[in-house]
Amino acid sequence: MIRSDLVLRLAAQNPHLYERNCQAVVDAILGRLADALAAGDRVEIREVGSFSVTRRDARHGRNPKTGAAVAVPAKTALVFKAGKEMRDRVNLKTL
Repeated sequence: MIRSDLVLRLAAQNPHLYERNCQAVVDAILGRLADALAAGDRVEIREVGSFSVTRRDARHGRNPKTGAAVAVPAKTALVFKAGKEMRDRVNLKTL
C-alpha cells in the first residue's frame, strides 16, 4: 500500500470527508511522525508499534564480490518495532 492508496481507503470509509481533507490528514500525521523522529524522539502508536532512531557506528565491511575491505560510514537508522496487536493481526492473516 502506498500513500495514495491509504488516502483513497480513508476517503472511502469516511464518505462525509473530501479526498483532499483525507490527504491533508495523512500528510499531517506522517509529517509530525517524521519531525519527531528527526528530533531524535521515539514515537509510539498504541496497537501499531513504535518508531525510533538509532545510530550505527562506522565499521569495516567487505565487498562480497571482490572480498576487498570497504569503510562503511556511520549513519542513522530508523527502527520500527511492531506492537502486540499488530503482530497478532498479521499472524492471524498468515495462518
